[in-house]
Amino acid sequence: MWPLVLLLAGVAAAGEAEIPPHEDVARVARFVAHACDWGALATLSAQVPPMRGQPFANVFSVSDGPPGPRGSGVPYMYLTALEISVQDLQVNANASLTMSLAQTYYCKKKGYDPQSPLCAHVIFSGIVEKVQNVTEADFAKTALFSRHPEMATWPRDHNWFFAKFNITNIWVLDYFGGIKAVTPQEYFNATP
Repeated sequence: MWPLVLLLAGVAAAGEAEIPPHEDVARVARFVAHACDWGALATLSAQVPPMRGQPFANVFSVSDGPPGPRGSGVPYMYLTALEISVQDLQVNANASLTMSLAQTYYCKKKGYDPQSPLCAHVIFSGIVEKVQNVTEADFAKTALFSRHPEMATWPRDHNWFFAKFNITNIWVLDYFGGIKAVTPQEYFNATP
């Protein structure tokens, strides 16, 4: 029961928290990454023609930390090699991940269309890699299972593993005037 309570508390907090000022782009990116529970992961397809080499986007549950005021900024995922996008990543680990406040109550409450620049979203590019460190894997497990408690019951024979999105580039659209770039250093140094 407690994971559900934490999950609902996190959803409510994300929907009610105030987004940082749009001039503070790195903090906006951290806010979006922590407020969102899922994202669209785009890979280059390694599947049979005609898909091979084509862009392929898929939805994944993510978490940068348990519900609360702060997250790590690192998007963690719970993956299996049986999943088609993971098969793509085994051939080419480069990917992009888009997360939008349209997932939360924020944009709906403000009356923003998901495509509006005011409905902030962040686009990460980088590499998806398996978490190797035991301490980090424990953190990833807590981060993901606290927001997605159903994961704990997924079939063990699927050989699930924890992965992280190793961010190399960040773009934020949170206001009019075009997309803004944030360096990973600025992103991770920002106070969420």
